[in-house]
Amino acid sequence: MKGLTRRTLLAAGAGACCLAVVPAATAQLRIEISGVGANQIPIALIPLNGTQETGIDIMKVVGSDLARSGAFRRVDAEVEATLAESIRPDLIAWRGREVNIVATGSIIRLADGHWDVRYRLFDTVKEDLLDQAQFTVTDRQLRLTAHRIADRIYDKLTGLGAMFASRLAYVVQYEKNRYELIVADSDGANAQPVLLSREPIISPTWSPDGKQLAYVSFEKKKPVVYVHTVASGQRHVVANFRGNNSAPAFTADGKRLAVALSRDGYTQLFTMSVLGGEVARLTRSMAIDTEPVFSADGQYVYFTSDRGGAPQIYRQNATGGLAERITFASNYAVSPSLNPSGTHLAYVTRADGRYRVATLELATGQEMVLSRTELDESPCFSPNGQMIVFATERQGRGVLATVSTDGAVHSWLTGPSGDIREPTWSPILK
Repeated sequence: MKGLTRRTLLAAGAGACCLAVVPAATAQLRIEISGVGANQIPIALIPLNGTQETGIDIMKVVGSDLARSGAFRRVDAEVEATLAESIRPDLIAWRGREVNIVATGSIIRLADGHWDVRYRLFDTVKEDLLDQAQFTVTDRQLRLTAHRIADRIYDKLTGLGAMFASRLAYVVQYEKNRYELIVADSDGANAQPVLLSREPIISPTWSPDGKQLAYVSFEKKKPVVYVHTVASGQRHVVANFRGNNSAPAFTADGKRLAVALSRDGYTQLFTMSVLGGEVARLTRSMAIDTEPVFSADGQYVYFTSDRGGAPQIYRQNATGGLAERITFASNYAVSPSLNPSGTHLAYVTRADGRYRVATLELATGQEMVLSRTELDESPCFSPNGQMIVFATERQGRGVLATVSTDGAVHSWLTGPSGDIREPTWSPILK
């Protein structure tokens, strides 16, 4: 991909100027899906009674979410539910169309301007109500409500947890040295710039509560680590030591950061408060140690190191000690990401000059190459660990892609212009 990336950080130079963040939304991403799961669930999504009054078809958003999972065969109803159908649809008729599951409901504007959203999920075979929920939300919360409904359906029918009511952060590079750090819904909608700069922005990562982003900006003519509160736009410098300050990663409790610093010569890992201040050394080698990521239980830190002669991924106790090598399948493995349960590691591997996303089952050491592209970077698991988002190149442009952890379902998220890279997937929004 064009421009500065994690692979080229140590060779990069900089000169900088930050720009004001504009209030208007940036261009939305477009989604293209390829592949389906092995056993798709036939589901009908009936537009909520009252949909025409809202300006947004909640069930359409729900359907798009479920389609991206690959677990559902969607049957859309063209007409919104009547009042009676919003309470209980004709399950026998839907079963006759070989639909096993029906989702419906209603949406009503309340006197105070809020929306009352009610959703219901039915099993047409057993003729049972499987799930129902009620939400009282503002106009701005309608899309998030759709994602929450999709999560309820997905988890109820698969047991795999929630992932849609979350956000993606990523960097877009335009021509003439223009960079934007973007935060969007998990489907690429509601994209908003949180930082604009004439110099590179790399390595964004979410805090465990999903409220802050840590990233590296070159606006001070060198790589410097910032922590940025998304809701307020306030940010502060965390690491601005001599040399490179890079690869921030929040600890499991969100109170500290691990950062890669070259202040003492070799690039090594240190930890420090998210507010900045003194650092504590975490790794000790005569090599480059970088790209840390903590396990969800806070016990281990995984990182990339070339201490064995080529980049590989290592694991070390988060309090220090000896590091053990984790990846052995190829002579190159970088950019580790852990799934929430700590059972699998995602990373970029190289074979025959192709950079691809792979996963490693930590208990068995079994590697599985998932992506079909050749210039992949920056993999990151979804909140439930069932999907991986990463950056890659398609038709000469940087794009985002997702792949299911079984490799069956792929999607691409592209914008109308610019190279998109450096994705990171937030936790579920509270």
